Amino acid sequence: MSADALRNKALSALLISDPTQKMTAAGQLSDLLVVDSYAEITAPHGIPGRPLQPLLVPPQQVKSRSMGSPEGRAALIHSLAHIEFNAINLALDILWRFAGMPDAFYRDWARVAREEAYHFGLLKGHLQAMGYQYGDMPAHDGLWEMAERTQDNLLARLALVPRTLEARGLDASPVVRDKLAGAGDAAGAAIIDIILRDEIGHVAVGNHWYRYECERQGADPVAQFAELATTYRAPRLRGPFNLSARREAGFTDEELDVLQQNAR
Repeated sequence: MSADALRNKALSALLISDPTQKMTAAGQLSDLLVVDSYAEITAPHGIPGRPLQPLLVPPQQVKSRSMGSPEGRAALIHSLAHIEFNAINLALDILWRFAGMPDAFYRDWARVAREEAYHFGLLKGHLQAMGYQYGDMPAHDGLWEMAERTQDNLLARLALVPRTLEARGLDASPVVRDKLAGAGDAAGAAIIDIILRDEIGHVAVGNHWYRYECERQGADPVAQFAELATTYRAPRLRGPFNLSARREAGFTDEELDVLQQNAR
């Protein structure tokens, strides 16, 4: 496969450790690039590329801080930046890893990667304006751990990363936005508005291709999701849920009913 093909460029970007360089490389995944969808690529060492900082710790060791202090607001922005950095990696990984899908699949995830890079840049810049750098505070690795569990199963990846873990951002964004606005951080709140707008589209991409793959395999989307969630140890989600955003992102009423029934 050509080094200039889309999937190969996505893998090259995934291997980059420097956050700014990765952000730039993801932003350059143009729709004009050849896809080469059927090329089989051997996984190299070093996936994903990431910096030495932030220090990755178990989720329970990431301290919750008061929004009443500048440090607390910076910690929140840092955690969001880390989520978006991981989201870049997730989009790049699904792009290169799974061969044989329609070209539109890869172009959709290239757009997601570009937008995640844009989000990361916004948050990284805002964090710098607050006197901090990405990497200054500990973070956890929950998003990427699920990517590793689902690395050999595209249907599981679609079900449990964009439609489960990333969809949590649809629920959390209004709360986070209100916290930032209430603390006087209008710029931070405006960034969250942008992220929520785009993330609805990202989850919609996950929903579209999950249903495509279910149909291709002759699987019922609701029953298949429950089976995959159990097999791959997906977290049981907690309400309240942003039902309007989830509907806009393509979740059906049946799926939302099951989600609410199974909520912790």
